[in-house]
Amino acid sequence: MRQTLNEIAQLVGGKIIGDGGLVITGISGIKEAVAGDLTFLANPKYLPLASVTKASAIIVGKDVVIEGKSVVQTDNPSLAFVRIVELVKDAGAVRVKGIHPTAVIAADVVIGEGAGIGPHAVIESGARVGKNAMICAGVFIGAQAVIGEATLIYPNVTVREGVLIGCRVIIHSGTVIGSDGFGYLQVNGRHEKIPQMGTVVVEDDVEIGACVTIDRARFDKTIIGRGTKIDNLVQVAHNVRIGENCLVIALAGIAGSATIGNNAIIAGQVGVAGHVVVGEGAVVAAQSGITKDVAPGAMMFGTPADEYARATRVMAHVKRLPRYAEELKELKKKVAELEKRSGQNI
Repeated sequence: MRQTLNEIAQLVGGKIIGDGGLVITGISGIKEAVAGDLTFLANPKYLPLASVTKASAIIVGKDVVIEGKSVVQTDNPSLAFVRIVELVKDAGAVRVKGIHPTAVIAADVVIGEGAGIGPHAVIESGARVGKNAMICAGVFIGAQAVIGEATLIYPNVTVREGVLIGCRVIIHSGTVIGSDGFGYLQVNGRHEKIPQMGTVVVEDDVEIGACVTIDRARFDKTIIGRGTKIDNLVQVAHNVRIGENCLVIALAGIAGSATIGNNAIIAGQVGVAGHVVVGEGAVVAAQSGITKDVAPGAMMFGTPADEYARATRVMAHVKRLPRYAEELKELKKKVAELEKRSGQNI
């Protein structure tokens, strides 16, 4: 990175207070920054760090001035910094161009203009890869699968047969999409596998983290809605439907046929039971267990999950149980003494 503060201000629509000709050569957090770096200040609690950071310039909110520092004033410093980070990231982004000679591609695969296929990728019969998609090294794409335009699939991802991936999707390494749903019948003491005949549909602008597993439906399809972002190490079971613009955080597990409404947030290590509906805009706090339907807009916590305020009150009382036990013992002693004095039960 090598840009003047004036150029950066133009990019984010900001106002410079200080030296607009200052050359920025890097970006960093406010604690880690060194001379030449650009950082940002969005949370007021970090204001004391602004005067001691080694960063050469800081992106700040409107009307914020920091003595001795050049700043770029913006409406949203966090978003402005994201735009700068994107600029730097794009400069060193993954580039897969053309078809590597070691890729194994069936004769009838359709590959769109500008798409790149990396070393040792395997694409089976009937699959389609959209324009400007990038398929990195070691990716497996099964028969009849479809990869949308401008989608980026990082190394060692498995996209099983018949899976449909939308446009501008990002899938990180180690993820498996379209694995068999976990379904068995117990027959004479043995577990007989139930065929999983459906597929997975990942809609446009979804990002899926590393080592995520999304199972194909028994029938019909498992769906990941447009704009949803899934963190690392998440399990999505067969016939699950996740709505649009949801966030599903690391180590969450969503059991078969559960439905997650649009704009819901499933935090880390949350478990969602099968056939449960989590309503639109609901938030499920970390390490919660969802065993029944959640109303739209609700905030839930605990196992089994309850309304957040109630659940936290209950937890607070549970932590006080040792004290309550001692107080109960004292009360029982006092009652016994009163009964003895009065010669009768009270």
